[in-house]
Amino acid sequence: MSEENKEYEREMEELVLKESIVSATGLASGNLQIGIKGDPSMRETAMVRQRYRNTMDEIYPDIEPQLEELLHNRSTYRLYVGFNSVEIRTNSIFDPLREETHSAERFLDPAYIDRHFPVIPFEEKVAAMRELYRWLRASPIFDRLPDYWRRISERRAQVWQPMECERIAEVMPTLKVLRDMPDYYLRGASICLVQDLLRLQFNCDGTQLVSARNYQRFLEENIPS
Repeated sequence: MSEENKEYEREMEELVLKESIVSATGLASGNLQIGIKGDPSMRETAMVRQRYRNTMDEIYPDIEPQLEELLHNRSTYRLYVGFNSVEIRTNSIFDPLREETHSAERFLDPAYIDRHFPVIPFEEKVAAMRELYRWLRASPIFDRLPDYWRRISERRAQVWQPMECERIAEVMPTLKVLRDMPDYYLRGASICLVQDLLRLQFNCDGTQLVSARNYQRFLEENIPS
């Protein structure tokens, strides 16, 4: 590779890393949270729109332990809780490219969970994630990546760690607290074990990307005492 091409590759690599809001490991070092503004008309009318409570508001305390179970000891590696839409969306380690959508009420039935979410211990699930990444890097399709992207992917693989298991129990019960806030309240949240990251969507159509490791600090700074 010529010096000119090497310089181009270095510039592209630096640009990709600089432009990425979220990496494979989560937010860039030093960031507690990043806010993304949505539809300004939603933001400007959030305080005057009437609020309605729905089935999810009523049943979330009952299904929250089951949702934790999905991330702790079942096949799910990504979970979305739709408070407004009363839906649960999941991604399974056994079928990683497809997202499943479930009615939240179904999680009141333990038999439904047993049918849809195979048991797999957290450590084995993490090992499977690593194996999937190793397979991808060893596959011919990985050779289709530009050199700068291959270097980025290799470095990410070397430092990658999943979300710590104990973070799940810290996060899941507090979603109801964010949902019950009087003004700017939660309408949807996702947690993914692949990244140390939470995505929190609010009724003002804004999204907060929050570091899971600093989630308690986020709550302290944003939840009225």
